[in-house]
Amino acid sequence: MYTSFSEATWRAFRSDDRLGPIHMLNLIRLRDRAEYPDGRAATGLEAYAEYSRISAAPAQANGMRIVWRGRFEMMMVGPEAERWDICFVAEYPGVDAFVNLMRHPDYRAAMAHRQAGVIDSRLIRLGAAPLGATFLANAESDNDAPPC
Repeated sequence: MYTSFSEATWRAFRSDDRLGPIHMLNLIRLRDRAEYPDGRAATGLEAYAEYSRISAAPAQANGMRIVWRGRFEMMMVGPEAERWDICFVAEYPGVDAFVNLMRHPDYRAAMAHRQAGVIDSRLIRLGAAPLGATFLANAESDNDAPPC
C-alpha cells in the first residue's frame, strides 16, 4: 500500500522543474475506519474530508485547481479487485507551486487526516500533450512520442 512518496522520489520530482503546468493524477482508496494515532473515531471518508477542507486554502493559494474529477466504475485492465474511491487530476502552475504547497504549515497539518483516512493511493505526475484524433500525441508528425 502506498500513502506517501519516498525521499528519492521527492528529490527527483523537484529536480525535474520543466516549464509549464504539471498535472497530478490522484487515485485514492479510503479506509473503512480512519486510523488516527490518538484513536479518535472517524470514517476514512470523514478523515479525507477534513484533509480536503484544511488543505483547500493553501492549495488554491499555490494555484492548484481540479481539472478533472470522476467516479471509478470498473477495472478494465489491471487487478480486477482493485478499486478507487476518489479519482481526480489536479493542475499546478509548476513544480515550485507543488513544492510550496507541501511545505505550507496548514497543508502539513492537514496531512495527518489524509494519512489517517487513506489506505492506498497513487499519485502520478503527468505532462500535457496535444489533443488529437488518435491515441498517440502528434501521431502525424511525431512517431517517436511514447503512448500513455
